[in-house]
Amino acid sequence: MNKIHLIAFNVPFPADYGGVIDIFYKVKAFRECGVKVILHCFEYGRHRSAILNDICEKVFYYPRSKGPFYLLDTLPYIVSTRISSELTERLLKDNYPILFEGLHTTACMKEIAAIKKKRKMVVRTHNIEHDYYRGLMNAEGSLPRKLYYYSEANKLKRYEKVLNYAGGVAAISKADYNYFSNLYDHVHYIPAFHPYNEVDIQTGYGTYALFHGNLSVPENKKAVLYLIEEVFKDMDYPFVIAGKEPGHEILKAAEVNNHIKVVSNPGEEEMDKLIRHAHINVLATFQATGIKLKLLSSLFRGRHCLVNPVMVEDTGLAVLCHVAHSGAEFRTMLEQLKEKEFQQEDIDGRKKHLEEELSNIKNAQKLATMLF
Repeated sequence: MNKIHLIAFNVPFPADYGGVIDIFYKVKAFRECGVKVILHCFEYGRHRSAILNDICEKVFYYPRSKGPFYLLDTLPYIVSTRISSELTERLLKDNYPILFEGLHTTACMKEIAAIKKKRKMVVRTHNIEHDYYRGLMNAEGSLPRKLYYYSEANKLKRYEKVLNYAGGVAAISKADYNYFSNLYDHVHYIPAFHPYNEVDIQTGYGTYALFHGNLSVPENKKAVLYLIEEVFKDMDYPFVIAGKEPGHEILKAAEVNNHIKVVSNPGEEEMDKLIRHAHINVLATFQATGIKLKLLSSLFRGRHCLVNPVMVEDTGLAVLCHVAHSGAEFRTMLEQLKEKEFQQEDIDGRKKHLEEELSNIKNAQKLATMLF
């Protein structure tokens, strides 16, 4: 038996943000390992993709429910809006192992465990969800959204016990592994899947510093505003901010300095060029939630990486980065790094570290061992 069901919380193509990047490249790695994936996707706001048909055995789609009514449910909103009797019935027709992506997709897990007691089921945790939502609450300025995040965090904390029905938990970061392994059995660390088979970086110098990410996410918005205000406001080194849906606040803040430029909604190819041509990839976060995929893209494709401590906390990747603990340290290190050539020995250090622990094929094989 070399087939699995994979339940995705969203349509995983295009692979253009953290969670779906992990899913899409996991499916591709499974295919290369000889594991056939029957993919089930909850859809909302993203189109169906023929590319998924090429890499999966079958693809099924289910509408995600909408409306304020679901906010009143005792289940977390991200779970209650992904309940599908059609999905449950389909999963009960065979005995293939099931990989649930995030707590989001686990609404039917308890029922399946009761009916098919020996069914292999693994949950891929993308975050410690209640911590993640508390972080969103702290980063949010709108009171209604703050209240939503507060409520969702509490519901997720209670709901997390559903993991007791899983045969295994695949944690995306070492910090998440430490948390879940204290509470549940059969927890393994399986790092994030990503687009990169090898380190491919240009030596020499770039001409600017770059921050990239989904700019509509409160966490990234907070990081960008911090970098503008505390680091780049009075510097004359070019700073490029690139990502999806930058809001008015970011666009307005960027006007403080002519050396700051915002690139809105770049395509995959354009983003790759921005990362490659930058001399310094500057990344900050105030929420320690696993390995950030923007950090991986910077390390596999970009030159110098300058980060704050939270960005590399419990990732094992701090050794590959320059770590700044304050705005003043960011500025000092920027002045130093802009004069420092990126050399072949820097690339060799990245290769040694990244291509072993973060190999998609090796990690897909580890995950397959959990499922079969």
